[in-house]
Amino acid sequence: MDPFLLAALVLLGLVGALWLQVARRDRTLRRIRDLTGATGISPAALEAGVASLAEAAASSDARSAAGAADLASLASSLPIGILRVDDDLVVRDANAVAHGIADREAGTMVGRSLIEAFVDPRVEEIAAAARVAGSANGEVTSRDPGSRSLLVGARLLGSGDLWIIVQDVSELRRLERIRAEFVDNLSHELRTPLTNVSLLSETLARQADEPGTAIDPKMRDRIMKIEVETGHIVQMVNELLDLARIEGGGVRALVDDIDMPAVARASVERMRAFADLQGVELVVEAPETPPLVRCDPDRIAQVLLNLLHNAIKFSTAGGRVTLRVETEGDRVVTSVEDHGIGIRPTDQARIFERFYKVDRARVRGGGTGLGLAIARHIVEAHGGRIGVRSREGSGSTFWFSLPVESSAAVDPGPEAGVSVGHPTTPAG
Repeated sequence: MDPFLLAALVLLGLVGALWLQVARRDRTLRRIRDLTGATGISPAALEAGVASLAEAAASSDARSAAGAADLASLASSLPIGILRVDDDLVVRDANAVAHGIADREAGTMVGRSLIEAFVDPRVEEIAAAARVAGSANGEVTSRDPGSRSLLVGARLLGSGDLWIIVQDVSELRRLERIRAEFVDNLSHELRTPLTNVSLLSETLARQADEPGTAIDPKMRDRIMKIEVETGHIVQMVNELLDLARIEGGGVRALVDDIDMPAVARASVERMRAFADLQGVELVVEAPETPPLVRCDPDRIAQVLLNLLHNAIKFSTAGGRVTLRVETEGDRVVTSVEDHGIGIRPTDQARIFERFYKVDRARVRGGGTGLGLAIARHIVEAHGGRIGVRSREGSGSTFWFSLPVESSAAVDPGPEAGVSVGHPTTPAG
């Protein structure tokens, strides 16, 4: 093509573009004049306002971009997996940790469904439940030899986005299994020598009390102390083994529909001799026809024995311990009230922890510090709650509530991390 012709075409194109810009500007100015004429606003003021709005919009966009960048940086720095999924449960965003947990290369999860990303329908089931209920949680344990465990939590936000948090707890579960196995093995190894020591101490105590036996009173007292302390050690070993089974879900629950007042009266009769020895009166207050509670009767009896034992132990001679069974809505509340020394507020916050015991100088008799921890695990495994109300010097009321039979949901056993088994000697 002729160079002069090409230059002319380019010049004509530039002139045409300039003319279009001038035409657009003229149309815009005419619209501004029409608007200012209708509103009484000067063109300069309107132009300044438009410029201010444009600047504010640009600043808002910049802040939004910076906020999104900060959020992405925060998500990438957290040690847990974070994902955002849409209505179809397709991953739209995922941080690096989520990719690592799912064994995916960085960026490859976006656009995949949850079941494709994790190759496990249970993750998708938790997300689907959160879409309906607003939030959902669960633990997903693989069935392969590696036995990987993931804690999955999903929450639906007001924007409609579903956010999922995934945490790999495989190492934690492995350490928990090692601890449970260690406690189990140690308890079994200790039982045989402790049983022998207990039998020997009982034999010595019986021989010391035989008529005509010339034993120094101090020696007789020491033999009795050996017997008592051996009994405490045996009790602690039994409860430690029991707690290890409970926390590890070693035994399944024997679930049945039970009459709570009947269990309460039977538990009181079992503690009657101990109460008489301590000079404490036992009273049961319960309705004749309460709703049934779906639970393991032996385990719930164990809770009652622990609470009654503690109430009697902390009561003064001549005091009263009352066991009440009441119905509150869709739950049955069972409480054990004493009028003993009470519990300090600082102790109430930790009373259900393992091995935690109140000031020994204020307690008559010893305790392992495991009884209330075991009671808490049993009640919570049955879908219930447990607590205490107390004023120092005025007594305490320990209570637990369980859902009535129609709404009861007892955890079935070890696959869901449930704790159930057989009762042990009551202790504080």
